[in-house]
Amino acid sequence: MEATKQAITISSTIQQPAAKVWELWNGPEHIQQWCAASDDWHAPKASNDLRTGGSFSTTMAAKDGSFSFDFGGIYDSVEPFEKIEYTMSDGRRVKITFTENNGQTEVVETFDPEDTNPEDMQRAGWQAILDNFKRYAESK
Repeated sequence: MEATKQAITISSTIQQPAAKVWELWNGPEHIQQWCAASDDWHAPKASNDLRTGGSFSTTMAAKDGSFSFDFGGIYDSVEPFEKIEYTMSDGRRVKITFTENNGQTEVVETFDPEDTNPEDMQRAGWQAILDNFKRYAESK
């Protein structure tokens, strides 16, 4: 019997208030600016219906055109400026919390790992995207 994989958690503290972090995290025009793990990738397309039962989709693509995929899911719970929970199209669950303290916001993402890549690679990839978000958000 296979052991159940533990969820992976990553986090970052953004030097912006929660309302600003929320706007930059969820606006499709912003998602396209930060949703990539490295400089040779980008997000040419994003849509976001941010409400419980709403869906989202982001196309993540190599800039050289060699590969792309859609990352998406359905929102299970949305609490403005505080929490988002969603189920990805492959059934894995994600929870993101936004906690403001003294004008800065801690973003914590907890997600179910997939079976294809090692967990440390998944953690590093998601953290790289979150780090890219931090750079983007703090430049606004």
